[in-house]
Amino acid sequence: MVLPYKKFSHSPIGSMVCNIVLSYIVFFIARVIFFAANSSYFIDYMSWPLLWDMLQGALMFDTSAIVYCNLLYIVMALFPLHFKENATYYRVTKWTWVALNAVALAANMADTVYFRFTGRRTTATVFSEFGNEDNLLSIVLEEVAMHWWLLVVFALLVWGMARLYRTPQPQPLSGRLLRYYATRLAALVVAAPLCIFGIRGGIGSAVRPITISNANQYVNRPVEAAVVLNTPFSIIRTIGKKPFEVPQYMANDEMQRLFNPVHTPADTVTFKPKNVVVMIIESFGKEYIGSLNRDLQGYEGFTPFTDELVSRSLTFGHSYSNGRKSIDGMPSVLSGIPMFIEPFFLTPASLNNVSGLAGELGKKGYETAFFHGAPNGSMGFQAFARATGFKEYYGKTEYEREEGSGDFDGTWAIWDEPFMQYYCRVMGRMREPFMTALFTASSHHPFVIPQEYSDSFPEGKQPIHKCIRYTDHALRRFFESARREPWFANTLFVITADHTNQSDMARYQTDLGLFEVPVIFYAPGDSTLTGLRNDVIAQQIDIMPTVLGYLGYDLPYVAFGCDLLSTPPTETFAVNYNGIYQYVKGNYLMQFDGSKPTAMYRFREDQLLKHNLLTDAPADTVAIMENELKAIIQQYMQRMNSNRLVP
Repeated sequence: MVLPYKKFSHSPIGSMVCNIVLSYIVFFIARVIFFAANSSYFIDYMSWPLLWDMLQGALMFDTSAIVYCNLLYIVMALFPLHFKENATYYRVTKWTWVALNAVALAANMADTVYFRFTGRRTTATVFSEFGNEDNLLSIVLEEVAMHWWLLVVFALLVWGMARLYRTPQPQPLSGRLLRYYATRLAALVVAAPLCIFGIRGGIGSAVRPITISNANQYVNRPVEAAVVLNTPFSIIRTIGKKPFEVPQYMANDEMQRLFNPVHTPADTVTFKPKNVVVMIIESFGKEYIGSLNRDLQGYEGFTPFTDELVSRSLTFGHSYSNGRKSIDGMPSVLSGIPMFIEPFFLTPASLNNVSGLAGELGKKGYETAFFHGAPNGSMGFQAFARATGFKEYYGKTEYEREEGSGDFDGTWAIWDEPFMQYYCRVMGRMREPFMTALFTASSHHPFVIPQEYSDSFPEGKQPIHKCIRYTDHALRRFFESARREPWFANTLFVITADHTNQSDMARYQTDLGLFEVPVIFYAPGDSTLTGLRNDVIAQQIDIMPTVLGYLGYDLPYVAFGCDLLSTPPTETFAVNYNGIYQYVKGNYLMQFDGSKPTAMYRFREDQLLKHNLLTDAPADTVAIMENELKAIIQQYMQRMNSNRLVP
């Protein structure tokens, strides 16, 4: 006989079941909100069969997260304690459930916004990523103000959880203690394995506990994994995880033959001591630069000065970042270290011996300095700069000591224009040859510009567009000042971005488009460094070997990229990771889940990555690319774990 709902939901076990079902409903609503708010990243590729697969995967990951988040509640609801049959204990149990599920809901709602900046669900590294920031409260409050509707939805959902929560009816136990204990013990015996199965993602000893990477089996594109996953699961399953597990794809001899990150220059090279200036521009995606989107008729972009600079520089039609966060950009650009699994800064490998452009050129007598207008210590940049050989560091502290405190943007850093002018002046005081790097900040969320430019740089389709216009203006002003300096003519400038950001073009919202950044080499008066190269594939980790190759550097060093000036175009490549590995070479993009290829695209023709050619691509091409990528991954993991990032 089926028990009536009211009677069932008021029983101790029945009420717990109803409340867990309510947790599922809340997770589902949060996913719908996440999908709707970020639909431009997914909707063009959706189909009903794919959506059904994704929902099945989502149920598995939600089950795991719900069990994780509600373990304490489940124990409180089922544990056989005689005194628990009273209203006070039930109230404590209720608000424990509400609090646990409210925290999980808050994490999911936060990623509704944060996903646009990372392209993936947040993991546990977020806590250490922003561990050095003292402005987080103001940033969070500003986000809440900008996305007030999410706060309203969150409050309504929490209110709904509290109202719909099912509380058991206290029952008299006189004469029923034996039945009471037997029932609760039986419930615990049944619940324990069910919780284990739920957390693991399946039943049976052959089932391995699910991880973030398992989401890829339910999607066609890695970015879609964010719909399948939920944020509580992504955070919980990455707490304390070691990111660098060395795969044994092949013997070490074969790995060395296929890929060796140790660069050993020829004995015949002659070193030329030119200054090197590397400018890492916050969020300066290729999408915003009109001259790098010439195939889009009528598109002017937001960077008139950068367009002028490109006409006098060596640039690349296919150029990529190696990560999706600011803390990924610095190791990639300055030390040739890509981001695999987790940001290098946030892993034990950050304590390894590591070099970079500053360290290598320091061996040649260069003065070296790193510039970042944020509070000193922000994002771990100062520590990494020192570890890689930068002898001087100029941050907000040094700027305000010399220039005063009136140019702080109120959130992150000194405005780009005054800080770039300061950068230029300090280089004028340095002894040549010097190597410097600048990391800008103004084209960063919350996307504000100085008040005096509010009418000069209008809003675009995305909030970041006016900031890009402002930063491009700051670049113009920097080069106007630099051209008057005696060191200018003897300097190699490198301009790139740390990562991409807001997008309104479909081609830049694909798994590959999310990584498209400019890589620009400009040497005043050197005609060999000019032109737009579409035959070469460039990436951030190529910058260090390309600069050292251009200078004729004659000492061995480790970098995972290649010298774009001497490597045959067919051998250039790009590699990155965003829940799945991507390897770009020749005409193909391969996606690889750590065990096997999952997709192949002819990315030059299929810009929206709609046609997976894994079964149609030449078998030898698939095999060659797979083995090369495996060699890169194995080299990376081995060297991270064995502290071999210097020769």
